[in-house]
Amino acid sequence: MYRKIDHIGIAVRSLGEAVERYRRLGVEAGDIEEVPDQKTRVALLRIGESRIELLEAMQEDSPVGRFLARRGEGLHHVCLSTDDIASELERLRRAGVRLIDDAPRRGAGGCLVAFVHPSSAGGVLIELSQAPAQPHEQQER
Repeated sequence: MYRKIDHIGIAVRSLGEAVERYRRLGVEAGDIEEVPDQKTRVALLRIGESRIELLEAMQEDSPVGRFLARRGEGLHHVCLSTDDIASELERLRRAGVRLIDDAPRRGAGGCLVAFVHPSSAGGVLIELSQAPAQPHEQQER
């Protein structure tokens, strides 16, 4: 089950320039983080309970780099938050949904993430995200 739209991902050529554009709009960015296995740098912008994730390719052959080469800057993905990403992936597999990731992997902020292929979502790349366990939750397990 999905809890909420966690964030909207936007591909940008320059994270510095994009952060400045949003700052002028009155939105401040948090820390910039690298996601090495995706060859991507990200900045999260918090707007109330919602977030925008700016994505900059570290290399042209990265998923974001290929996206920018084909489509230019703009909406990259919509991220849905779930409490149990493994169960959600299994449910989607049984429903015949085409997945990019068969198993969750580490994403920005220590979250577990997996992607649904755009062909199963009307041309929109969907990211599933499970927040990392809080320290008190880890101790209880």
